[in-house]
Amino acid sequence: MDPIIKTQSLRFSYPAPEGVTPVVLDGVNLEIQVGSFVAVLGHNGSGKSTLAKHMNAILLPSGGSVYVDGIDTSDDSRLLDIRRTVGMVFQNPDNQIVANVVEEDVAFAPENLGVPPDEIRQRVDDALKAVNMYAFREHAPHLLSGGQKQRVAIAGVIAMRPRCIVLDEPTAMLDPIGRQDVLRTIKELNRERGVTVVLITHHMDEAAQADRLIVMAKGKIVADGRPEEVFSRVEELRAVGLTVPQTTQLLWELRQEGYDVPLDALSDEACAQALYQLLS
Repeated sequence: MDPIIKTQSLRFSYPAPEGVTPVVLDGVNLEIQVGSFVAVLGHNGSGKSTLAKHMNAILLPSGGSVYVDGIDTSDDSRLLDIRRTVGMVFQNPDNQIVANVVEEDVAFAPENLGVPPDEIRQRVDDALKAVNMYAFREHAPHLLSGGQKQRVAIAGVIAMRPRCIVLDEPTAMLDPIGRQDVLRTIKELNRERGVTVVLITHHMDEAAQADRLIVMAKGKIVADGRPEEVFSRVEELRAVGLTVPQTTQLLWELRQEGYDVPLDALSDEACAQALYQLLS
């Protein structure tokens, strides 16, 4: 099956004064398969958010190419097809909420796509139920919590029926409960509805929940694999200014002391089991 998103030698530089154009993305080659849940991890300035904006043609390459479902994002005539295929959710939901009533906000994008009114009603109801916000459909968005607002923003994207959703640090402005709610919603969309998910994050615990983890530094991909595999490369991640989950850190320190413990026990349960076996 062809990838839903593909980049080939992708380069990008933001315009800067006096002709100085520092490279933000430097030869990124990437394929994201249909139905996958991919997390992109990196510190500020690593290029991960810039990469996200290339995935539905908010930004266009300075060099190389980006393809969405086989469509070159530089093809202006196919922009609507690209945006229908890949929806974007940003870190501040207030920037995406445009209406004074939740259900009207969720209906905004389908209306602009020319979806018939009866189908819009069905899409809005389905999207709000998918993010567990149907009971709030007649509420004012500005009275909701941060996590609830973000779920409404996600519902607005779902109502467009995209095959892929790219979330650019959607939990950055949320408290721990809001973060958990949004992450639960993301995983349900992926596993129950088959939506391809690309999660841009700087939270190790969020990245650990994906099926695939891509680590970026200085505009390049420096690691790519299952979270258990990538996080076990503790020294390499430290070299690019990243830490690892606390479970991995504990097991790594035990290995430095000579204890035979696995580094791929990411979850609390798996780590506890590894420690139990060590003590036994």
